Amino acid sequence: MSQNTTQEITQLLLAWGDGDKQALDRLMPFVYEELRRLAKNYMRNQRSDHTLQTTALVNEAYLRLIDSSQVRWQNRTHFFAISAQLMRRVLVDFARKKKAIKRGGEEQKITFDEALPVSSQKESELIALDEALNELAKMNERQSQIVEMRYFGGMNEKEIAEALNISARTVRRDWSVARAWLYRELNKN
Repeated sequence: MSQNTTQEITQLLLAWGDGDKQALDRLMPFVYEELRRLAKNYMRNQRSDHTLQTTALVNEAYLRLIDSSQVRWQNRTHFFAISAQLMRRVLVDFARKKKAIKRGGEEQKITFDEALPVSSQKESELIALDEALNELAKMNERQSQIVEMRYFGGMNEKEIAEALNISARTVRRDWSVARAWLYRELNKN
């Protein structure tokens, strides 16, 4: 992405944050492919027969982004960090809903595709990871954000450093510590 495009995205984000509804319409063509890339990163970690598709994940995140128009966007990287967080929330909500239905939760109409037998292992793993990330956030918010941006958002060290206003070396160190903590936490028992 060129420097001019990056600056234009930042300007549109700031305008949108200031209440310019048309700025969002001008922004979406610039960011849609990047949102799809983020969604593909998320979906890569899901089971192959997941009923939520990449486009649906992008669309759901988009709807949640519209609701977050009061966010004071700092720049393009901040926008994509928030987008990654929203996509994680969509997938976790989806997994929890599927798990509740499988346990006889509230009855809902489901499509034929959703009625097919599927393994709940990936949903359980995603929920466990979400819970572990929430625990990590209580101890070290920055490490939790780094994991989220890197693992779910596919962001590199430089992008994360820019989003969090820290050095790439700090990102690397926190990533290493957080990854070790998560591994230990997820492999208890």
